[in-house]
Order: sequence, then C-alpha cells, then structure tokens
Amino acid sequence: MKKKNAVATTATDDSAKQTAETRVEETPFEATASICSVLVVGLFILTFLAQNFVIPSGSMENTLLVGDHLVVDRITLAPASKWMPLVHYREPKRNDILVFIKPVPDLDADGKPQYLFLVKRLVGLPGDHIHLRNGVVIVNGAAIDQPHAQPTTADNHQDFLDEFPSVAPDAQPGGATESWAVEFPGHVVNGDLVVPEGKYFMMGDNRHNSLDSRFWGFVPRENIVGRPLFNYWSFQTPEDAYQRTGLVSNVSWIGHVALHFITETRWTRTLHIVR
Repeated sequence: MKKKNAVATTATDDSAKQTAETRVEETPFEATASICSVLVVGLFILTFLAQNFVIPSGSMENTLLVGDHLVVDRITLAPASKWMPLVHYREPKRNDILVFIKPVPDLDADGKPQYLFLVKRLVGLPGDHIHLRNGVVIVNGAAIDQPHAQPTTADNHQDFLDEFPSVAPDAQPGGATESWAVEFPGHVVNGDLVVPEGKYFMMGDNRHNSLDSRFWGFVPRENIVGRPLFNYWSFQTPEDAYQRTGLVSNVSWIGHVALHFITETRWTRTLHIVR
C-alpha cells in the first residue's frame, strides 16, 4: 500500500507541475503586448528624452570625429514643462556643444528645402559682442579660453575666418548664404558682431573646416534640440560616407561595418563623455 501511495503522490506532483507550467506560458497576444510596451517606452525615450545622432563631418574634430554615435539629451535645454516638474531645465551656456536645426535649409536635388541637424559649440549668447582676432574669440572685450579649438597658424590663417567680422561674407556656392550676406552688416557695431535677443552664435571646433554661424548666421532658440551626453560607439568612417546614397552604397557600407567592426571601432571612445 505504501508503494501504491508513493506512485499516486508522484503522479499527482507531476500533474500539478504540468499545470503550473501551462499556466505561466505566454499567449501570442501577451507576447505581442509586451513587445508593443517595450517599443512604446523606447519610442517615448527617443522622442522626448534622448536621441541617437551620428557625426557625418569633421567640423568638430578633434572633439567629435566622423563616425561618432552620440546619445543626445533632449530634456535639459527644452522649455520647462509642468508635467515633468522634477526635471532640471536650464538655458544654453557658452561653450556648450549643441545639436540644433540649421536655420537656413539646404536644397535637395529636386530643389526642396532640407532642414539639417548640426552639431557645433555655442560661442555667443544673446547680447554678446563678438569678434575674432588672429583666430582668438573675443567676447565682450575679453578673450575666452578654448583649448578644444583648432589653433590658427600662418599656414591656415584666413581673414574671413580668423578676423571675423572684419571681412563681410560673400554669398557663394559652398560659402555664406545670400540671406546672411544681406543681414550681416546690420549686426556689426564698432567692429563687433552683436548677437540679437533669442539667437545664438555657433562655431565648429575645427575652425578652418567648419560651415557655421560665420557662414549662415545666428541660431534661434527654438532650433536648439539638445546637447550630446556621451559617445556610445565610434567607427572609423570616411567623411563622404554619409553622402553616398542608393541601395548599392548602403548595402556595401553595411557589409564593410560588419566585416571590420572589431578592427575599425574606436574602442577608446566608447562611452566617452562629450565636453
């Protein structure tokens, strides 16, 4: 009798175990709901809190390199919101690296305007008087320390870039925009460029290879998207890589990344804080 009871108990235990396992199995509907929840949370983060950006040009070298992938904080510099009272908001500060929408759109092949995202360093705040002397930025009569900026030498000196705004910009392809060339004289007072209210003056750290506010003017406050926090991945990338379009070019680049992921990833820049 004891043996039979033991067998009966074992059978009962196995049945209970199977029942428990059956109960914890996730239905297709529940699995879909879980995936959707993750996607919604991820979309919320990428839309309102943080966003991924990749550096396509060398205008911020050596602070940021072509192929750096950045996580950008979209909250701190956003207008204060009552529905997120615990978030710390602040206004942009001089020397902040900022992501913003270029104030003057580029035109695509069909002549339609394209509003590009750019990354530059904030040099001039509203009301600031700015000029450059031999590449040194002077704000409100005092030279500001910018060790991150490319130095000016006898070999790379250019009057328009390094003595700004002593030489007025000329509207030309690949150079200053026509609207800025017309607007520019109205902002120059006693040899200084005066930043108007609600606007900001941006420059790239690679001062002699940067199309910035010297070429297209001030950035409105509402165009500022956020500030980069850290570099989560950096891959050695040619400067023209992100200008190549078409299926063949994209597939070729994806294959190159997959093949050289280990050898061409800049591992020392992983999780590098952007300053």
